[in-house]
Amino acid sequence: MFGFLKKWLGFSKETLQNDEDQMKKFLIVGLGNIGDDYTDTRHNIGFKILDFLAKKQDITFETAKLGDITTLKLKGRTLILLKPSTYMNLSGKAVKYWLDKEKIPLDNLLIVTDDLNLPFGALRLKTKGSDGGHNGLKDIQNKLQTTKYNRFRFGISASFSKGRQVDYVLGKWNAEESTKLDERLNVSVDLIKSFVLAGVSNTMNLFNGK
Repeated sequence: MFGFLKKWLGFSKETLQNDEDQMKKFLIVGLGNIGDDYTDTRHNIGFKILDFLAKKQDITFETAKLGDITTLKLKGRTLILLKPSTYMNLSGKAVKYWLDKEKIPLDNLLIVTDDLNLPFGALRLKTKGSDGGHNGLKDIQNKLQTTKYNRFRFGISASFSKGRQVDYVLGKWNAEESTKLDERLNVSVDLIKSFVLAGVSNTMNLFNGK
């Protein structure tokens, strides 16, 4: 069968193998801002979720071009975890660089980000949509030239008074949120693993609103 494909379609065994390998590679990007001032802030939940996943899997991040990066093997799949070092507003530069470098299909990209429009700890996985006023998503959309990419939104709620949005998203978790955060992080890690192993549609059915 392979000889027929090679003869009539011009495919090589190596080409077919490379295509299959690329389909098993995933880029999981947590959005956030670098620096101690931003650690444990609401806007950095993308970093926090990836740090939590890395700790559970006993892997560590290393500094690379445009971000901190590590690799996780999961049941025959390769997950490249990326925390961009470009600051939130330029996240798209790092996303596009690593997508291209690792030759990862757009369908295998997952952006992990905060969402003011969801209650604290609510999870929502979507395959497309607007940036919703989020500067990180806006830059990713501009660099990829599409709104059709997977994004995992973690709710941080909108419990701030008028004119205080920036202070709120760049603020630390309050005491009540902190006590509930580990449980939400565990569910978030399960969502990421499900995305990789079970696919986006099944994961949306299992986790959205959970």
